[in-house]
Amino acid sequence: MASTYQLSAEMQSFVNQCALFQPADDSLSEMRVAYDALCRYFTPVLPDGLQVEDHLLLVAGRHIPLRSYRPAAPMPPAGWPCVLYLHGGGWILGGLDSHAFIAAPLAQECAAAVLVVDYRLAPEHVFPAAFEDCMAVWDQLRVDGLTLGINASRIVVAGDSAGGNLAAALCMAARGKDGPALRGQALIYPALAADPSPPAAIEHAAAPLLSRVDMAYYLAQYAPDPATHADPRLAPLMEANLQGLPPAFVAVAEYDPLRDDGLCYVQRLLAHGIAAECHVGRGLLHGCLRFWPQGMETARMYRALVTALRRLLAGQA
Repeated sequence: MASTYQLSAEMQSFVNQCALFQPADDSLSEMRVAYDALCRYFTPVLPDGLQVEDHLLLVAGRHIPLRSYRPAAPMPPAGWPCVLYLHGGGWILGGLDSHAFIAAPLAQECAAAVLVVDYRLAPEHVFPAAFEDCMAVWDQLRVDGLTLGINASRIVVAGDSAGGNLAAALCMAARGKDGPALRGQALIYPALAADPSPPAAIEHAAAPLLSRVDMAYYLAQYAPDPATHADPRLAPLMEANLQGLPPAFVAVAEYDPLRDDGLCYVQRLLAHGIAAECHVGRGLLHGCLRFWPQGMETARMYRALVTALRRLLAGQA
């Protein structure tokens, strides 16, 4: 049964502010214009002294753009511990600018480099293009991280929404590779199945800011071939064997059709003996982390993420 919502003042304010950024029409180009404007609106001034640098990684004859955020401090001799950040946006929106709101403060608070990947977007590039780009970046970092000032033995992969999907898929594909292993995974309201998991998918099918219809649209752009929907690189919950995955932190929003994707993933990790922590943002909506500087419950989610990343980067499951 679908839910009705008595939103907190915090979440109602977030919804109202997001409503200021509606696309002029239903075209993808206008959706991207509106999303980019929303992202700029919710991006605070960057911390003083933060070092921000763009890079191009050459892979198989094409360049993958990256952006690094580093603290205002000398680089450790072995290179910076690193949060490899994969942005959300339904696989069709976002890029290097869209997630400065989280990448910049994490670099300062975790005393780490945060490396954002500008993976190829759908529908111009369908599955598995985004996954392949993220995997290519990880493959390069683990063999030559110091070129970017990264300590390859201290990397945690993180992402929100579609980025959480890519982060989980990357962790599964990274198992057994030569060189350093990932220290951990931090997933923020991740999409982990081709069809969101019940009961949240039913209870919150019409939730504000992300509905089940929205998710079906995003999936159709990214993975138009239904034959791919059981592929764990697209739907990590389809992976039967979770052995060998790195420790996890998963944050979910209570009023989100994707909530139970994250909860199910944590339960399955624990059942496989993998250390996993779950943070449930009470009364929160999908995408809420953008509001962390303005709200108490969103700030609690942000603080839980920072604490988990510090622990994972230090190798403390």
